[in-house]
Amino acid sequence: MPVEFLGIAATHDGSETTPRSGAAFDKEYTLRLARAHEEHGWDRVLFAYGSGAPDPAPAAAYVASRLEKLQILLAHRPNVSYPTFAAKTFATLDQISDGRLTVHFITGGNDHEQGREGDTLTKDERYARTREYIGIVKRVWTTREPFDHEGDHYRFHDFVSDVFPVQQPRPGVSFGGSSPAAYAAGGAEADVYCLWGEPLAKTAEQIEAVKAAAKAAGRTEAPRIQVAFRPIIAPTEELAWEKAHRTVGAIRKRREEGLVRHRRGGAPENPENTGSQRLLAIAEAGERYDRALWTPTAAATGGAGNSNALVGTPETVARALLDYYDLGVDILSARGYDLLDDAIDFGRYVIPIVREEAAKRDAERVARGALAEVNG
Repeated sequence: MPVEFLGIAATHDGSETTPRSGAAFDKEYTLRLARAHEEHGWDRVLFAYGSGAPDPAPAAAYVASRLEKLQILLAHRPNVSYPTFAAKTFATLDQISDGRLTVHFITGGNDHEQGREGDTLTKDERYARTREYIGIVKRVWTTREPFDHEGDHYRFHDFVSDVFPVQQPRPGVSFGGSSPAAYAAGGAEADVYCLWGEPLAKTAEQIEAVKAAAKAAGRTEAPRIQVAFRPIIAPTEELAWEKAHRTVGAIRKRREEGLVRHRRGGAPENPENTGSQRLLAIAEAGERYDRALWTPTAAATGGAGNSNALVGTPETVARALLDYYDLGVDILSARGYDLLDDAIDFGRYVIPIVREEAAKRDAERVARGALAEVNG
């Protein structure tokens, strides 16, 4: 399958290094950033979710109704709405976008953040709920007759939707996490499994864990794999590393000045979720890995989300991404610190190299398979 690229659909221009210049939902900037992705070779953008952030679903609908090609990855937390309602929202958005929607289900790795919107379940309970939730959403999307549901977390009777997705049989389902509970839930339900950027060896281990979980769930095909990075590129290696150190300095300064919201109920250096714990452990073990992976950006944020960087020239970063493609990663997520300019630069200088080289690898793979079939 051809390589794909996922960017970010931010609703304002702020980042870990730069304060936003306007409101939390800047309609003009949201569209401008999305259009920059569409015009520079990206396949889709993520509309992320935060407890106090603008609602990503109407923001996604706004962008989808104004752009023709860019695909939408909509993040959604099961605790914020009933699954029958959510399924109708997603189906409506798939109609608005003419079949360009994928839904990313977030279980939630921080108790305090979940509690901001009334979610009091434990982590394991949240994973069980998410798995049940996804199953209901899939059924609503694909069932034309009324049905009942009696589960551990949801119960309803005689429900049938009157709005269905454009995509048949249904839109894609995306899922992420680095704990055994996450592998089990995502391995069973996800079409795409999302990982944060780690060294190649550890990424390979996670891919095998996802495949094993899918097999244990009775699936014959494992989810596609997506891996996320923070690219820091410049025309020369020296300039790229200077930029990287400036970036970390800006992150640290904003955190020291209290300009970045910290987790409560636990220090930033002691996150609850396994993915962030892994990022911090990797950073503690070393700053540089493989071809271009750099961990101080993750350490400076307390292991927050997608935070490991790839540093170098466009050619170096492209080769690093191809190393992950060779592992079986075919969706590459990237987000810079200057959201708009970095999206344009990455699209101009990195994406074409990766696409060309990935296509060569795919053609060689097909040729080897054909030769083996002839000789077999």
